[in-house]
Amino acid sequence: MSISRRNFLRAGAVVAGTLAAGMALPGRGVAAQSRAKVYAAKSLDSETLRKMYALVNGGITGRVAIKLHTGEPDGPNILPRDWVRDLQATIPQSSIVECNVLYTSPRQTTEGHREVIRHNGWTFCPVDIMDADGDASLPVTGGRHLKELAVGSHLLNYDSMLVLTHFKGHTLGGFGGSLKNISIGCASGKTGKQQLHRLTPDGGWPGGEPFMERMVEGGKAIVDHFGTHIAYINVLRNMSVSCDCEGTAAEPVRLPDLGILASTDIQAIDRASVDMIYALPEDVRAPMVERMESRKGLRQLSYMKEMGLGSSEYELIWV
Repeated sequence: MSISRRNFLRAGAVVAGTLAAGMALPGRGVAAQSRAKVYAAKSLDSETLRKMYALVNGGITGRVAIKLHTGEPDGPNILPRDWVRDLQATIPQSSIVECNVLYTSPRQTTEGHREVIRHNGWTFCPVDIMDADGDASLPVTGGRHLKELAVGSHLLNYDSMLVLTHFKGHTLGGFGGSLKNISIGCASGKTGKQQLHRLTPDGGWPGGEPFMERMVEGGKAIVDHFGTHIAYINVLRNMSVSCDCEGTAAEPVRLPDLGILASTDIQAIDRASVDMIYALPEDVRAPMVERMESRKGLRQLSYMKEMGLGSSEYELIWV
């Protein structure tokens, strides 16, 4: 079932009032104890990022995978390296993790990917290309399209995962939040990403609702694997309608910076991020809304709800 624009605008109107008041999100007709908590901060800096992590890191133990998009060469909108450096320094036994990509890029190969990582300045801590030594399969419970997802085999070496996401648009997915970061981002460069994308023999990249559903199913495999040992941070900064996978070819940033969100609930944090976009004035939100709706990107959220992946009701708590 698709989510209508009207429903998102209604939710966005609620968030808009909340933004103006700097208060927690009203009840939306659901008891407060049954809603997922999404923490929000307007400040965008290294200190705030560390504070937001401290609010959601109760289940982060042992060896920690920090999943973020390290970007194409000289990508203009990726997360600031110094912010990530300062955060990573506070997380014992942590490494940045990535997987190789399916599209044409130096990041298609482990050797080329490592060179881009060095070039982009991710040199302050270990960066693990998880599919450098092949794949491992995770089950997809209750999947309509997938029964398993091939992930980078090194993922099995970690006890916990912090999903550190630059929230933005996406050419195929409509938007890229925490779901895309773990589903596409942890899928192995050839097998897993092909399972999710299903490239056609002529090299086409099918999108639409079936792609969103496969992406949700892939994300569910990751979430189920880590259980309570996973947390999510979305940084709503430098938001182009383009993904960081487009590098220097990304469309210009047209949206204002909105802040940092943190949660232990993947659906709630992506839903809150989308609601914040819809709460913007119509002329301001228009490019991102067009990108999300034209790609059927909101299906990510409705299918997460159908799959029982996270909560569709949340309490926005400003800190």
